[in-house]
Amino acid sequence: MHSASTNTNTGTGRPSVTVIGLGPMGQAMAAAFLDRGYEVTLWNRTAARADALVARGARLAPDVAQALAASGVAVVSLTDYAAMYEVLGPAAAALAGRVLVNLSSDTPEQARAAARWAAERGAVQLTGGVTVPPSGIGRAASLTFYSGPREVFDAVRPLLEVVTGRTDHRGEDPGAAALFYQLGMTVFWTAMLGYWQALALARANGLTAADVLEHATGTANSLPDFFGFYADRIDAGRHDGDVDRLAMALASVEHVRHTHAAAGVDTTLPAAVAALVRRGMDAGHAADSFSALVALMGTPAGA
Repeated sequence: MHSASTNTNTGTGRPSVTVIGLGPMGQAMAAAFLDRGYEVTLWNRTAARADALVARGARLAPDVAQALAASGVAVVSLTDYAAMYEVLGPAAAALAGRVLVNLSSDTPEQARAAARWAAERGAVQLTGGVTVPPSGIGRAASLTFYSGPREVFDAVRPLLEVVTGRTDHRGEDPGAAALFYQLGMTVFWTAMLGYWQALALARANGLTAADVLEHATGTANSLPDFFGFYADRIDAGRHDGDVDRLAMALASVEHVRHTHAAAGVDTTLPAAVAALVRRGMDAGHAADSFSALVALMGTPAGA
């Protein structure tokens, strides 16, 4: 059993929460809690960021220890876990009995280490991975991954559903939510860089982002079908070249690279894609599906 308190009720009968970190995400979360009638206590290095929220009824604590003391649950929204240690470390004595809903971004290993750090100080960490930008906070359709003690998650779930209406508990491992978050970020950042690359090529040819938006969106909307088609095959270890072949992929990505070079556009990203496909060719997968790259990408180049 975990000793941290999951009680968020106050003497007024209203639920309470502490929000630590008032960047765009933290501000959106605090506002969502105020919208739902919570007593909200805030702390941020730059106190002025709390002004609009205080005007709405939130309370700005003079220090982190008093912010933690105000509620049994503290939502932590900082740049990374290093920032969390820097902020919470000096107030470690105030952590006992608290649930830390850590929505800061970091690696699965950092999340596990932070959960141990919290436990050593009498607190319980729920790791969270928010899948939406600040504009999605407080919305019923938005999703956050969580991991950590299931009984703690269940006890504070109403509070978590204020942040995003959908909450997906991925298990007891504190690193699981961070992993699922990073999986999403892997797809997001790579896809967005692909879009930026296409826009650079379009602009070099006298086209605007508006000119290619419909075509780019159509391409992006086709990806879920490809994801679904290859998922079962990859899980089954099938990389048959019956639908596509890596040799064909190499020809295509080289055409992409040469098109960018001819337009005078930076080729760093297209060249990296071509190099990865060539690595698959060198490993003997010319006649296999380009999904064979999944296995190669599971180990560092040259390993």
